[in-house]
Amino acid sequence: MNKIVKIALGAAVILSLGATVASADAAKGQKLYAKKLKEACGMNGAKFAAKHTQDEWDEIGVKGMAKEIKNICPKVQDKALKSKYLQHYYDFAHDFASDSGNVPSC
Repeated sequence: MNKIVKIALGAAVILSLGATVASADAAKGQKLYAKKLKEACGMNGAKFAAKHTQDEWDEIGVKGMAKEIKNICPKVQDKALKSKYLQHYYDFAHDFASDSGNVPSC
């Protein structure tokens, strides 16, 4: 019985850590924005995220994020819009949207 409990707890810990690492993060999106998009966009992260409400960012979604970034910031290079960044950009923009009440520090 003791072995089964240890195995179950070990599996739970491994699964919870794996889920945490795989998820996107608004803080990471903020850092990516500051590093890869801020100069090309010519605005800080607060102004960028405030271009839409949370509902509007939901409609754009991760799939439309690259296109919307190009609409807002035409000077952005394609290498800053890699698919691995888009979820983070989306989380950042959604969390700091115009109706969120949150203000990013970038």
